[in-house]
Amino acid sequence: MISQGENESSTKIDDDGTDGVRVLNYINQCFVEPSSKEFLPITSPSTNCIIGKVALSNSDDVNAAVSAAKAAFPSWSSLTIKSRAAVMLKFHGLVREHAHELAECIVQENGKNITEALADVAKGNETVEYACSLPQLACGSNLKVSSRVTCTSTRKPLGVVASIVPFNFPFMVPMWTMPIALVMGNTIVVKPSEKVPITMQRVISLLEKSGLPKGVVNLVQGEKRVVEALIDHTDVKAITFVGSSPVASIVSSRCHALNKRCTALGGAKNHLIALPDCEFMGAASDIVVSYAGCAGQRCMAASVLLLVGNTQQKLLYNILKEAINIKPGTEPGQMGAVIDNASYKKILKYIDEAEEGGAKILLDGRTWSSKQKTGNWIGPTVILHSSSDDAAMKEEIFGPVLSVYHVASWDEAIAIENSNPFGNAAAIYTTNGGHAEWFIDRFQASMLGINIGIPVPREPFSFGGLYGTKSKFGDMDITGDGAIEFFSNRIKVTSKWPVLKVNEFMSENNGSIDGGAPTDYANFAGRM
Repeated sequence: MISQGENESSTKIDDDGTDGVRVLNYINQCFVEPSSKEFLPITSPSTNCIIGKVALSNSDDVNAAVSAAKAAFPSWSSLTIKSRAAVMLKFHGLVREHAHELAECIVQENGKNITEALADVAKGNETVEYACSLPQLACGSNLKVSSRVTCTSTRKPLGVVASIVPFNFPFMVPMWTMPIALVMGNTIVVKPSEKVPITMQRVISLLEKSGLPKGVVNLVQGEKRVVEALIDHTDVKAITFVGSSPVASIVSSRCHALNKRCTALGGAKNHLIALPDCEFMGAASDIVVSYAGCAGQRCMAASVLLLVGNTQQKLLYNILKEAINIKPGTEPGQMGAVIDNASYKKILKYIDEAEEGGAKILLDGRTWSSKQKTGNWIGPTVILHSSSDDAAMKEEIFGPVLSVYHVASWDEAIAIENSNPFGNAAAIYTTNGGHAEWFIDRFQASMLGINIGIPVPREPFSFGGLYGTKSKFGDMDITGDGAIEFFSNRIKVTSKWPVLKVNEFMSENNGSIDGGAPTDYANFAGRM
């Protein structure tokens, strides 16, 4: 049972789901009803039981949230960056203190196991920790560029920014943007996924305890019309989005039509390539975690495994051996349900179509649904394809499905990886550094792994797909130094101060205003 704290809804989330939590908008440090008075059900993926309801907001709620954020911006941005980072430091400690409570929220509303939920919290808090270091990382620069001419570069916050986040990481993805945006001096409106809004509601109380002033962070719950209202609002200076590629493309195009800064991360089809010299035991374990962890509902999950040559039976055998022993559930080592029935049906469709097209189902996760009485359960699935043109080999499934295909050469493997329209991640399994370098130089993705199937960059390195692919639309990366750049404007000042000649205070050698420096022909200041 998860009890609500101070300044939260008064109901509780009971084990049987009969008393659901009411997730409201959070505007100007108050939880408020949506102006529509409408709510959506919140459903547990593990049971399909309704565990609460979330506000269904509209443009009136967005206007109120943006107004609150705009009003808070002058005082928040006028604080020193060290003062803003101090608030995040307190928040970081509170997140560590309440990590298990936050993880329990994630398990209930998202369905992942408790180990994965704790990792969700820890990884998000790692970005909070990075934001605490921004006084040292975003301090600007100063350089004398010519005689009596100095250039300085400083960063200024944008104003009100908005972050639109997905269901698969209820804590981590909001933390990709919010802490860095705040320490850089912005105020923010967050639109959580309507499927998993409970975690962020609990986070708000921790932010309040951290000393965050009212109006600096606001939450608006809802669906498409909230997203559109945030994008179209003239006082929202930048948008971040994480979700599917079709929606990411729409968000980016709509923002750029308004000359609004936007980073929009889309989907993925991540390829793993295993060479005959790979360490097959370690590789097998890593591959299973990559494709089946978090029920395959992450943009860095393995989706396609390309086996080079005909000597890979040991690797494939060990993948199947490990995956078949995974059990359904939310305890450590188990695999949770997928988020909803629509996702469940989509995953089934790809498996069914592959089988009908002649592919071999080496491990069939469809059997889980008959064993579980309630919930959206589908087990780890491994498909051996005879054609690289199968839909499951090319399209994002977003579930615990691994498509396996044998290739005859390195060139064939890299051609398949390069031909996919996504560009999020790719990995090579080998014990030879030269072999690894050959593939790293040729992958068409931006986050690459060597014997690591989930090559997520850790802070201070930034997260984001490859420009020009369906994995990334818009501007810059979403974390690390990419986020520093995204959430600020660079202000460059070039200055020249007059030097008055006061003879009695100058020696004969120092009488020249320019100190005898050679003429700087690249300096336009005061010259025609």
